[in-house]
Amino acid sequence: MRFFKVFLASFLAFVVFTALCFIVLMVIVVKAITADKVTIEPNGILVLETRQSYNEQKLVNPVGALMRNEPGEVPGLFQTVRLIDNAATDDNIKGIFLKVNGNPNGFASTEELRNALLHFRQSKKFVYAYGEVMDQNAYYLASAADKVYLNPKGALDFIGFSSQLFFLKGALDKLEIKPEIFYCGKFKSATEPLRETQMTDANRIQTTEFLGELYGNFLLGIGQTRNIDTASLHGYANENLIQEPADALKYKLVDGLKYDDEVVAELKGKTGIKAEDKLNLVTLAKYNSGTDLSDGSGDSKIALIYAQGDIVGGESDRDNTIASENYIRTIRKAREDKSIKAILLRVNSGGGSALASEIIWRELALARKVKPVVVSMGDYAASGGYYISCMADSIFAEPNTLTGSIGVFGVMFNLQDFFKNKLGVTFDGVKTAQYADLGSVGRPLTDGEKRIIQRGVDTTYASFKSRVVEGRKLTSAVVDSIAQGRVWSGVQAKKLGLVDRIGGIKDALACAARLAKISEYRLREYPEVKDPFSKLVKSLTGDVSTRLVRNELGADYELYQEVQEVRAMQGEVQARLPFKYTF
Repeated sequence: MRFFKVFLASFLAFVVFTALCFIVLMVIVVKAITADKVTIEPNGILVLETRQSYNEQKLVNPVGALMRNEPGEVPGLFQTVRLIDNAATDDNIKGIFLKVNGNPNGFASTEELRNALLHFRQSKKFVYAYGEVMDQNAYYLASAADKVYLNPKGALDFIGFSSQLFFLKGALDKLEIKPEIFYCGKFKSATEPLRETQMTDANRIQTTEFLGELYGNFLLGIGQTRNIDTASLHGYANENLIQEPADALKYKLVDGLKYDDEVVAELKGKTGIKAEDKLNLVTLAKYNSGTDLSDGSGDSKIALIYAQGDIVGGESDRDNTIASENYIRTIRKAREDKSIKAILLRVNSGGGSALASEIIWRELALARKVKPVVVSMGDYAASGGYYISCMADSIFAEPNTLTGSIGVFGVMFNLQDFFKNKLGVTFDGVKTAQYADLGSVGRPLTDGEKRIIQRGVDTTYASFKSRVVEGRKLTSAVVDSIAQGRVWSGVQAKKLGLVDRIGGIKDALACAARLAKISEYRLREYPEVKDPFSKLVKSLTGDVSTRLVRNELGADYELYQEVQEVRAMQGEVQARLPFKYTF
């Protein structure tokens, strides 16, 4: 009887879920059939919002489109750059209106967008920027505009860069949790939060140097477009001279102090419409829907493979995760497809599993034997992210990419005292071999076990360096001197030979075509984007707990993620950037 109750309940749940999915699918189909084709009317102004977060690859958003009237597709970074390029030659687009309202994107991603805006300006069309409150990263993007306007009662943040790390050692000591840490590279600072209470001298040196490089690029870019020398700009920040909107105008960081309606009136004048008429403002989502971007022509193809997020072993269906099994299949498919003449790997990763990085490196090395492989680096291509990049025929990075971090580490946790003294829990057991319980959290490691783990970390580090020696054609001595887990900016990495050229995705794509000796090609992007229905089912049945935690923690969710990443390091050798830097 009990069996039949459980069976009927399960069967009923299955029927209800199937019916729900069918109804939702029908709604999607009806909306797709009845939706009007988006047409871009003449005299339009393309609207870009700096608060838009850009994934490397486009994202489909079926739930948002179905229930919240949001765009069904969010363009990726490169797709957005291509849309801006297209707008430059589109007769229906007269200019760009940049709404400045924060900027969650990394420095290299912002550099890509900023360069696209500067290229757009060469078409002699206008770019206007307006904001009420401008942080530094948003202002850097806005400074590419012809005119930058700030609200008279708003604010512009211009105080320089800082980098702050948090350290867990004190909390672990209080909890009597003892991390047992193994690493190679004196600059490999990913484990510092577990073993120190402040930055080591080595980490302070490397962070000071690359932070200075990033800041120098920031000042240089603003100086060139605003026609202000970098020494003056540094003085503005160092002396905190930009405290009021009037200060920003006085020191020529903005062109005027205006309210939104005044900017709108000026835009009407630029497009030649009457004051009482409405501006034809075209959102990025609308322009994307109404624009057919060409994927090229000809029989030849170039595979653009996006590698964004943590590098992990095995398979994963999570977005922004570089799972080794998934990428083996993708890279192998591109290698065996004779119509694909070159591979462009777009890397935006701070690393992860050292073994998974090696597995992906191997598949890319095999691909390079039969066709050119070019790498384009995003915000990060460090540690494991550099591991999978170093074998390429040519490597491109933005000046403010963070790369290098050639080093590895491993972490084990001894929770014996925590369980015994805090929870009253003890451990005991038997084993058939000396090392059968190696890695148990219920006791400290023995000296012999520590030597075994350190030997494994040393071997992985030696293998990492050998891949760099082979891929970059550098001597072992040179690689050893620039490795040690040290993080470099794109500019520094070029000087050291870790990358070949400073440039973005378009530059890397042109290089891949040259190496393949093709003038016409079609672009194919991987991984293939899941169809909207699959995404919808995943959204409806996905990880509800993650969404609840994110909503509950708000701005503290990133700190929670970093703590979770520390937990994930247990027991596996990592080639990972020392957390993500924000400025």
